[in-house]
Amino acid sequence: MPFHQAGEIRYLTFEHLSRAGIVHGILTRHGGVSEGHYHALNVGRLVGDDPASVEENHRRGMQALARDLTGLAETRQVHGADIAPVERDPAHTRERPEADGMVTNQAGVTLWMRFADCVPILLFDPQKKVAGIAHAGWRGTVNRVAKNAVEAMQAQYGTRPQDILAGIGPSICPDHYLVGEEVISQVQHTFGSEAKQLLHRENGNVTLDLWQANRLVLAQAGVQRIEISGQCTACDVESWFSHRAEQGRTGRFGALIGL
Repeated sequence: MPFHQAGEIRYLTFEHLSRAGIVHGILTRHGGVSEGHYHALNVGRLVGDDPASVEENHRRGMQALARDLTGLAETRQVHGADIAPVERDPAHTRERPEADGMVTNQAGVTLWMRFADCVPILLFDPQKKVAGIAHAGWRGTVNRVAKNAVEAMQAQYGTRPQDILAGIGPSICPDHYLVGEEVISQVQHTFGSEAKQLLHRENGNVTLDLWQANRLVLAQAGVQRIEISGQCTACDVESWFSHRAEQGRTGRFGALIGL
């Protein structure tokens, strides 16, 4: 996954999505105007940052990818598994539905979500020209939010899962993601015998591999081409916001995709 620089904004892209011609990016925390714990490109609206700074950071992020701010589509992320289709110009509505994924076939719309250890999942169907995005923490992962996004692309726009190009972006890696009994139990319930490859046990501790869990969810949904960034947010807080590594006192980085 190559990094790119647009002024002060640094972001990375997925190689196969770039080859397919879809505009997308995972924004690092560099190049914004926020200060303190939110330094610098915080796009989290509900973390305590100055609202004017957050709006300016959104503007800069969209500008870096040459996207029109009026086409920005957002949700209120609730660690769920609902998917919101974006069927109209976001400039004509102020609605932000509660959802942890979006899909669209509308040109000019930019799907935007926020992250700080959870997994950004970008989806593109180059045949039907459909874009999707999902936010997968452990709850979204065990509730298969990525699968729901794929199914929404199928139901709304006729996408075939085998045509989808998927990217799994920067998030917390298994080395840093210790989990307790509640998470272990739900992972085992969702993934059955395959949970063994996702839950790593060492010295009495258990860690969860969110990258491979979401790869498995996508593969089970019929997606064949999946690229994993391998970037850990907790390992590199100079580049990414990390809720766990920064003890909750941090911002959110943005992921976006648009036709």
